Amino acid sequence: MKTPSRMEPLIEEGLIDSVVCELMSGKEAMLYIVKCGEEYRCAKVYKEKQKRNFRQNSCYLEGREITNRRHTRFMRSKSGFVSTIRDDAWHSVEVDTLGKLATASVVTPKFYNFFEGVLLMELIVDSSGYVAPRLNQLDLTAEQARIYHGFLIQQVVRMLCSGIVHGDLSEYNVLIGNAGPVIIDFPQAVHAAHNNSAEAILRRDVRNITAFLSRFSPELAYTDYGSEIWSLYQKGKLHLDVNLTGQVELPHKPVNIDAVLSAINIAIKKEAAWQRYKSERWTSERAWQYY
Repeated sequence: MKTPSRMEPLIEEGLIDSVVCELMSGKEAMLYIVKCGEEYRCAKVYKEKQKRNFRQNSCYLEGREITNRRHTRFMRSKSGFVSTIRDDAWHSVEVDTLGKLATASVVTPKFYNFFEGVLLMELIVDSSGYVAPRLNQLDLTAEQARIYHGFLIQQVVRMLCSGIVHGDLSEYNVLIGNAGPVIIDFPQAVHAAHNNSAEAILRRDVRNITAFLSRFSPELAYTDYGSEIWSLYQKGKLHLDVNLTGQVELPHKPVNIDAVLSAINIAIKKEAAWQRYKSERWTSERAWQYY
């Protein structure tokens, strides 16, 4: 195929030899299969801001560091430079996250390079050597759904133990490779300790995966791993070998019977007073009709 203009710098630098074909067009990037020597890899080309559909919501941006002081000053201004810096930060988050999660043994595509807005990484394939399908494309047995769910919950724990929440985890961002599920797409990843929305985002990630897999294994719908994981994280008790149950114990407080009865009595008295008032008003209005 004709080489896209955004890929030409990578060929000139010798990072890739050729572009084989377009793999897919996503909400924030185009994916291509490229040839690097004897290997096939995946190139993710981030779309320009005006061509993207993904919203850079402020809840994702919170807690992201911009270390360059000059950039920080511009971020506080209304300059058009702001959008450029935010876009660069958005791209670099995925690169930094892939590196950090690889160290934490989270199953993600292997990162090779990032050059001129193009992320070069491993091409995930299935057991037959074809491009791996997304989780949402598969029809699973109940047992497969339970296995995948358990594995993905473990990956969520590994990410959070590294201080990271995926931010957009769903059946669309999980590939099923020849060795099992592989989590992809991290430009919206957030730092758990520095983002006030991290708990809500993590709960949503877990809820998305659970909702999809519960179609094949309905009992998963009655679990709440998101709340359990976050509760352990807040208490400093989350670790890689944690034994999760999917259930959260709610605090049980003894019922104050006297307070309940008191509230009932007050409500009864208020209702009686209102009824007396209406009765007296009606009697008064009837009496005026005779004059």
